[in-house]
Amino acid sequence: MTAEPIPALSAAERRRRIALGLLRAAAVTAVLVAVYYLAPLSRLSDVPLAVSLVVGLIALTAVASWQLKTVVRARHPGIRAIQALATTAPLFLILFAASYFLMAQADADSFTAHPLTRTDTLYFTVTVFSTVGFGDISAASQAARVLVMTQMILDLLVLGLGIRVFAGAVQRGRERPDG
Repeated sequence: MTAEPIPALSAAERRRRIALGLLRAAAVTAVLVAVYYLAPLSRLSDVPLAVSLVVGLIALTAVASWQLKTVVRARHPGIRAIQALATTAPLFLILFAASYFLMAQADADSFTAHPLTRTDTLYFTVTVFSTVGFGDISAASQAARVLVMTQMILDLLVLGLGIRVFAGAVQRGRERPDG
């Protein structure tokens, strides 16, 4: 079966599809943030933080892998990659925000500011990710510092390797015989 070539999109159609993809990504981000604020994280207080983080990272890896497959299979992989990155990155940040929140709940002395709310830990996560580090909240315990260093290392991987992998998926999608 020979597939019909996909016609090039007009500039207006390309803008419309990108806008729709970003709108979908914004909706997914809003849902993720709502889940972060509404989830009963206190139920995880008996689970070791390392276990929660590893399970979260495995789930994140599964979501990213699924996103990569959808990019490769997409009719317009570049547009789909924008949407995939715009949904995977917030999930990554919320995973760490939840981890910091759980750590702060377990030991208030883990951070220099307390008590830490969910907003505080989301703010802290974004400042670490963006390397701004205002200093108003910082890791105080050894465990908190290890977790922050882990996030910093993974931030570099997400920014470098992650974007490169998604760009490669776009290329593979564009090289598909039916793409």
